[in-house]
Amino acid sequence: MVNVLLLSTGSVASVKVPLIVKELLQYEDVDVQVASTKASLAFFDRDAVTSAGAKLWTDDDEWQTWSKIGDPILHIELRRWADVVVIAPCSANTLSKLAHGACDNLCTNVLRALAPGTPTYVFPAMNTFMYEHPLTEEHLRVVRETLRYTVVGPIGKALACGDVGVGAMTEWRDIVLIVVNQFKLQRKAAESTTATTA
Repeated sequence: MVNVLLLSTGSVASVKVPLIVKELLQYEDVDVQVASTKASLAFFDRDAVTSAGAKLWTDDDEWQTWSKIGDPILHIELRRWADVVVIAPCSANTLSKLAHGACDNLCTNVLRALAPGTPTYVFPAMNTFMYEHPLTEEHLRVVRETLRYTVVGPIGKALACGDVGVGAMTEWRDIVLIVVNQFKLQRKAAESTTATTA
């Protein structure tokens, strides 16, 4: 079983979260859990994630599992569970938090608690001018060189705000393929048959 932890943060690209979840679950021996920031939840219907078969966690869940010493702590349980972490989308705000070691929500707590060597993919998504800001370059350098996370994208296209330029999250199908290729996942047989006859 490959356990995929998808962290979604406050970018409009969060609209793609249900699509990523649904597609990942079309592969054999894959389990998906999603941890979402409050800002990210503004962009997708949580029922679309849970009905696809994934568990969705939010900041509100962080301490509900804990009341005394010895009880499970959610961000620790999630990092123990995850075989791979996918931050899609990674907003400018979360990117800054990663570079500075902040851990003020469930997603950043999980990332701060991650064991070294856990494969972690970062998919930035922000306005072009936010991406071109000099601090973004420094934040990405820290994430790549110090944290050793793999940064993919962003890409250039028409953005949700109406601007055209680099800053959009990598296409969601390509995000799924990165996980598929890393773990050599096989599509479920029923889905393969349907795809062939369609």
